[in-house]
Amino acid sequence: MAIAEKIRASMERASWIRKMFEEGARLKAERGEEKVFDFSLGNPCVEPPARYLEALEQCLREPRQGKYGYMPNAGHHKTREAIAAEIRSKRRVAIEGRHVVMTCGAAGGLNIVLKTVLDPGDEVLILSPFFPEYLFYVDNHGGRPRIVPTRNDFALDLGAIESALTDRTRAILVNSPNNPTGRMYDLASLRSLGGILDKCREKTGRQVFLVSDEPYAEILFDSRRLPDLFGCYRDTIIVSSFSKSLSIPGERLGYVAVNPALEGADVLVNGLTFCNRILGFVNAPATAQNAVSRALGTYVQAAEYQRRRDLLCQGLREIGYKFQLPDGAFYLFPQSPVADEIPFVQALMEQGVLVVPGSGFGAPGYFRIAFCVGAAVLRNALPGFAAALKRFG
Repeated sequence: MAIAEKIRASMERASWIRKMFEEGARLKAERGEEKVFDFSLGNPCVEPPARYLEALEQCLREPRQGKYGYMPNAGHHKTREAIAAEIRSKRRVAIEGRHVVMTCGAAGGLNIVLKTVLDPGDEVLILSPFFPEYLFYVDNHGGRPRIVPTRNDFALDLGAIESALTDRTRAILVNSPNNPTGRMYDLASLRSLGGILDKCREKTGRQVFLVSDEPYAEILFDSRRLPDLFGCYRDTIIVSSFSKSLSIPGERLGYVAVNPALEGADVLVNGLTFCNRILGFVNAPATAQNAVSRALGTYVQAAEYQRRRDLLCQGLREIGYKFQLPDGAFYLFPQSPVADEIPFVQALMEQGVLVVPGSGFGAPGYFRIAFCVGAAVLRNALPGFAAALKRFG
């Protein structure tokens, strides 16, 4: 066999997101783009801010020797300092550039974090519903994912988390605003989570990391503000990217920010920098780093996505769908009218509507709609949503 058995098995259970995206491409070729409504992939639909594009053009035009060359594996000093300054202004924490490592997107950031902190057999708590690649990231580095459900409204189930902690727990991975639900975890729950992790450390004598995946931190609705996790728990690591906040997912630029109060913070940053190299990322893209350092503080307008959320939710609510209103990101996670959502997702596909089954996110009985599409696509898809729901009563 040309590939390893483990990879073959992993490919068979790989992301439903990509499967539905590829199915959408097939349907568009058959029926025409105007008859297919693809909500499968979380690809930003708004253009990058003008300030970022201007900064990018400046970087490309300015004559500077070595601007495309190798750099320190942690990234350009100027970019790390700029990100640290922005974090200081938002989180009121004494973070410096040396606590920041530039990465190839949030995915690269999560992989270097897990590579740095996990020994074989260490457990990582993952809250469901979850981004499906998390399971592969943990497995990449010898860890064991331990799935912990959230509540019916997708809020943290603190009792379930506390019960899942063991003497093998090394980290808990949280994603807020969440993909696929759009749920933002509230400050009181996060502070309680910090207390639970403190008690776990006292009991086991083992450092447990709170790893927060925050690529949607700038896309919040209804005047919400993202709680500061650095203030909730000492051993916190923030992983983020500019894919959604600047609409540049193809540039693959992100970062890891370590709480300066974390025990062994400097050692951890050195480990992250080392793993950035040995995992083959080497360093984050140079031009994107330079452009971002000049454009920090200007992000896509969350109101653009909130308008799409409201348009979609009003239409689906009138049809009869049940769902929790998203706090942020650009996903809606409605209930399927039947317990097994796969046949319902297939019925939607027959109507030209592409969504992703909740089973792919560890939450059967639901499905995900990525509403980062044009308003016309949202409106024109509603009859298909109505027809599929009517078919299932």
